[in-house]
Amino acid sequence: MITLKTPLSQLTRVGKTTAKQLKKLGLKTVQDLICHYPFRYDDYSKILTIAELKAKKSGTIRAKINLVANHRSPRKRMIITEAIVSDQTDSLKVIWFNQPYLARIFKSGQKIYLAGRIDYDDHYGLQLLNPSYEITDKIPIHTGRLVPVYPTTARLSQKQIRFLIRQALSLSQEIEDWLPRQIRNQYNLTGISFALEQIHFPQNAKWLNRAGHRLKFDELFLIQGRNHLIRQENKNLKARAIKFKLRQTKDFVKNLPFKLTTGQRKTAWEIIQDINKDSPMNRLLQGDVGSGKTIPAVIAILNTLLDHYQSTYLAPTEILAEQHFKTISNLLKNFPFTIGLLTRENILLRETKSDENMKIKKSEILKKIIQGKINLVIGTHALIQEKVKFKKLALAVVDEQHRFGVAQRAALVKQSSMANGQIAPHLLSMTATPIPRSVALTLYGDLDLSIIDEMPPGRKKIITKIVKPNEVENVYRFVKSEIEKKRQIFVICPLIDPSDKLGIKSVKEEYIKLSEKIFPDFKLGFLHGKLKSDRKEKIMKDFAQNKISILISTTVVEVGIDIPNASIMIIQGAERFGLAQLYQLRGRIGRNQHQSYCFLFLGSGNDYAADRENSATEETGRARQRLKALLTAENGLELAEKDLEMRGPGQIFGSKQSGFLTDLKIAKLSDTETIKQTQQAANQIFNQDPTLNKYPLLKNKINELIQITHLE
Repeated sequence: MITLKTPLSQLTRVGKTTAKQLKKLGLKTVQDLICHYPFRYDDYSKILTIAELKAKKSGTIRAKINLVANHRSPRKRMIITEAIVSDQTDSLKVIWFNQPYLARIFKSGQKIYLAGRIDYDDHYGLQLLNPSYEITDKIPIHTGRLVPVYPTTARLSQKQIRFLIRQALSLSQEIEDWLPRQIRNQYNLTGISFALEQIHFPQNAKWLNRAGHRLKFDELFLIQGRNHLIRQENKNLKARAIKFKLRQTKDFVKNLPFKLTTGQRKTAWEIIQDINKDSPMNRLLQGDVGSGKTIPAVIAILNTLLDHYQSTYLAPTEILAEQHFKTISNLLKNFPFTIGLLTRENILLRETKSDENMKIKKSEILKKIIQGKINLVIGTHALIQEKVKFKKLALAVVDEQHRFGVAQRAALVKQSSMANGQIAPHLLSMTATPIPRSVALTLYGDLDLSIIDEMPPGRKKIITKIVKPNEVENVYRFVKSEIEKKRQIFVICPLIDPSDKLGIKSVKEEYIKLSEKIFPDFKLGFLHGKLKSDRKEKIMKDFAQNKISILISTTVVEVGIDIPNASIMIIQGAERFGLAQLYQLRGRIGRNQHQSYCFLFLGSGNDYAADRENSATEETGRARQRLKALLTAENGLELAEKDLEMRGPGQIFGSKQSGFLTDLKIAKLSDTETIKQTQQAANQIFNQDPTLNKYPLLKNKINELIQITHLE
């Protein structure tokens, strides 16, 4: 007997090969298949006559087969199936490639549905190429309706997926509707089984819209519910209340080489108030590139260390972790702390009152951390993935938090070795990636939000320009003039190695071209994630000291790299990046009083001449429209809103956000009205019953989501 949990390999027409292809799509059980939604629909709902099809060029016809036969193509040596079909208005030639079995299936005089597009051939005239077909004595699923089109793999056809889903769809009646009846009634939502039937094989556009709205509501509501449950769990945890050291904090701020902005002061005070409580802080600090988020974090770390507790600081890359190690050590140089650096390739120890870093073994630093002899540990994912245990961890700071995700944030909570894990560290997450408020409230609804909405005084607006191929020479001349003023240049490429298939610029080929042909008189360097740690450190040190004039790099410099003397950034293949990522990259310049410039180069080309010749193919209208938003947006948040609208949430974050974007199969984070509805609905349910004991189906469904996100 087939159930929702039945493996797909047990379904009719699913052999080992098909099961393997389905597994590639993440489909293992019947329920997985039912929840594999179409991403678009072909409208073949109106049945046309052959005469109408010839005029409209695409659609569905119902016709009679007059003749069908196979023959072999002399050129490509493939089997071609040809048929002549007719109705009361006209006749038409139909062609299929490499489907010889069709000549056995179709019979002369048989009535069939055909759906597809008319093509014109100089020799044969109008013909219907590779149409979908169905015999008229069956209920059509491939023609004569709104036809679903699914995400698939190379060896799995749309017809196969539709057949299997149609076979499994009757079991949707067994899926319990976990959404409370009062919410369904209040927001006029259909039942779950009806929504699943209509999302796959809609009767009409109206029912498709209603089904889509219900399933979007479900996905977004579950995330809202997850946020509520996590907040409830956090309330049951205890944290170490960190005492505010007013005098030492004032001295620290007074000795900084700059004056804090109002935004920095405000957010620092919000954080100080949170960590002073015995319930764990869970706060997201968002600020534009260069707005100075590190200072509020360091103020919180300072107070934690002065209260004799430990802190940890997680960065997304080794380069950034090493830079933070250096920066924070210098900021805290007037205090008697021991700071450690722990990455895959670099393990250091530093007393803040000393300028020297000491290399130690991994086993030694792990021992010192658990003994409480290291006050602050800075590192990458290694801090989570290795067996790192703290004696008195009270504060964890996560930089560029969207790159870590829910599971890794949860792992930090478990790293305190006291009270069987009931003592949790305060968690401060930070991001310079501009996140639209609708996204922040959905993805990070379990976090309190602080925003630094101003920049340090004296910063000039970066001049940004989309460069046409005939302007490249002028840009390079301008670069030379800036280097002669002792300024420095970033050149960003999408790839490390050349790729004939992708045809886009790589770090290695751009380094050779620029160093040998364009700027042979200047010192150039290159940087990417595959370089050894000591090599990367040497390059960044040389660049920071202006021993390197031009640095060619991948997006490894996207976050946190601080070179105030850099005044120009060239981004090759700019159309391949999301707007928010371009904004992050551009933020590496414009960090002092000098005027800075960002030049966006479109397309690829293997050499300078190719850059000039391929303008027609490089500068597409859509890419230009998207990139122009970078020129006009007033701030990162406005830009992120446009990026969300144009490209979707996956492009905002650059990489898969654990536990969130993977759960949005049908909803979009631009569905702002549905987001508002799900927030209201979740607040209503949790205000009535915070533990969800009255809604066991809903509670189980949300817990399933939490378990999935913790496993990823």
